[in-house]
Amino acid sequence: MSKEVVIYDVTLRDGTQGEGISFSVEDKIKVSHKIDELGVEYIEGGWPGSNERDEGFFNQAKKENYTNSKIVAFGSTRRAKSTCADDANIQALLRAATPAVTIVGKTWDFHVSEALKISNQENLDLISDSISYLSSRIDEVFFDAEHFFDGFKKNKEFALECINYAIKSGAKGVALCDTNGGTTPWEISEIVSKVKKVHPMIVLGIHTHNDSGLGVANALAAVKSGANQVQGTINGYGERCGNSNLCTIIANLNLKMGIQCVTEENLKKLYGVSNYISELANLPSDMKSPFVGKSAFAHKGGIHVSAIAKNNLTYEHIEPEKVGNSRRILISDLAGRSNVLYKLNELKIRDGVTDKNISDILSQLKKLENDGYEFEGVDASFELLVKRVSGQYSPKIELIETEINTRQIVPSNESSAKVIIKIDDQIMESVASGSGPVNALDLALRKALTDRYSFLSNVVLTDYRVRVVGGNKGTESLVRVIIESSDGPSSWSTIGVSSDIVDASWRALIDSIEYKLMKIS
Repeated sequence: MSKEVVIYDVTLRDGTQGEGISFSVEDKIKVSHKIDELGVEYIEGGWPGSNERDEGFFNQAKKENYTNSKIVAFGSTRRAKSTCADDANIQALLRAATPAVTIVGKTWDFHVSEALKISNQENLDLISDSISYLSSRIDEVFFDAEHFFDGFKKNKEFALECINYAIKSGAKGVALCDTNGGTTPWEISEIVSKVKKVHPMIVLGIHTHNDSGLGVANALAAVKSGANQVQGTINGYGERCGNSNLCTIIANLNLKMGIQCVTEENLKKLYGVSNYISELANLPSDMKSPFVGKSAFAHKGGIHVSAIAKNNLTYEHIEPEKVGNSRRILISDLAGRSNVLYKLNELKIRDGVTDKNISDILSQLKKLENDGYEFEGVDASFELLVKRVSGQYSPKIELIETEINTRQIVPSNESSAKVIIKIDDQIMESVASGSGPVNALDLALRKALTDRYSFLSNVVLTDYRVRVVGGNKGTESLVRVIIESSDGPSSWSTIGVSSDIVDASWRALIDSIEYKLMKIS
């Protein structure tokens, strides 16, 4: 593999302009280190002249150590009526004290006349002055040619002249920006090829947005046509429809185009980096994201799973481990024997399960899913089903009676629950109070059990999710509850379904406890 393309990350600047994203200074530092671990060469940290948060990031970044990445400060060309020496944004870039800076400037004459209200020559002077001033004081200066492709299509001569001025003034490289995200891959290829022909030796970057759903395709098309730097964001974060997704770009460059923009070892970190940053952004991970999505290598149909069991290349374009992801076999009413067998082997519970058991498991799965159950991602409930059907485990807890009392007296929302259960012919009763009926029910159940099973005191609920199944019946609709539990070293998920949310919760709770008892026994 050759390393012909450098990755330039803009998650901390362009990415933070995306709706719902707000990183603190501490968050931005964490993100920068995680991207550094991936082996990205440049990390644009923000715009130091625009807000205190970015100022804070650059102040802190000076104290940090990065192994692979250079931190870059971003800003605009000087203002039309000021000099570089007295322009606040230009001076803020110098104070950031980064080894590289990127200056954005207009390259579409429409923006020059309508947004800046200056002449084309004045705009060229802004570019030249700003880059000349900074390149004499900073090691590397890049020029972001804003709206370049739109500008090129309307006034090719002026767009190219903007680039000429930037290069002559000392810019190490130029990034061609599809700022509105409306350019197609064939247009990108044609225009990048023309620029590359005029400037064959410069660092030529590509910066695309995803407004037409073509951000990644456009970036890869630019690389094929001569671009040797790619800008983008982790998970495609960014304004409007987002920027081009670096996770997808990096994987395609390495695995499809033979360009090692990060090492093979670092490529295995891609899944972890993607999910770490989505967690820090407090945004749900896109399950269907190529390469790094949870569903990217998930298989549900029985025919698919049967083929995957023989050779994964039958329904996978790469080995998921290459990007740090993993294969998932889903259990549902579409499952065949291959799904069940694969899942039994994956969970290491194949022993003791006969062919007749597998037929019975499939039959019960189809019935339960028809009743609203869904066994994707709830391996503990699936394992309990397998052990019950194969006669390897019998439930220990039998519910005799529950009684729940909910009081809603402002500001309190306390509920109490009484549970009467039967374990090994012994009747046990317990009462507990909690914040809501489900919490009270959970506490009452544990209280009844912990004297007998002290290890249950270490089991805690870490997640509780509710979804209405077939909501056309209004408040009589079925409710699906999924509970995630943990004892510290391990975690497991269980499911319950009922038209009563408390009953659905009870079923998920019981499965959670039964699973732990099964593992101990």
